[in-house]
Amino acid sequence: MPLVTLIGEKIAKKDMEFKYIGPNSECKNCKLKTVCFHLKPGRSYIITNVRDKRHNCNVHEGNAVIVEVSELPLIAIINKKESEGTKISIKPQECDNTDCICFELCTDKYFQNNKKYEIKRVIEKVECPEGNELYKVELID
Repeated sequence: MPLVTLIGEKIAKKDMEFKYIGPNSECKNCKLKTVCFHLKPGRSYIITNVRDKRHNCNVHEGNAVIVEVSELPLIAIINKKESEGTKISIKPQECDNTDCICFELCTDKYFQNNKKYEIKRVIEKVECPEGNELYKVELID
């Protein structure tokens, strides 16, 4: 059974990726909030199908549409080369370089404190404009 959620009809496009940032307080009285709130905060998703059904929504401009989504791999930037299978804690990097293509990944604050994530694979070394030795990794939580 596919994972479904609601998203604004103007941005609901197949293969569009988005990050779920968590429940919106404006939705607390919405009868459909459980459809939106069951995704994992801080995780990225890709829309695999856009359904025809539309619903009124106070948050999105226009209506909200039902979409089928798949969770994308959990990607992080770490500051030390580690081996696949290693369990690590993720801490956001300190960085003010908002123009860097890795800024969002480096400063991601959605990782849980004191939680151990397993490195599934090391994707690549990251060229850091600040001179830090960084690596992009895929994690298992």
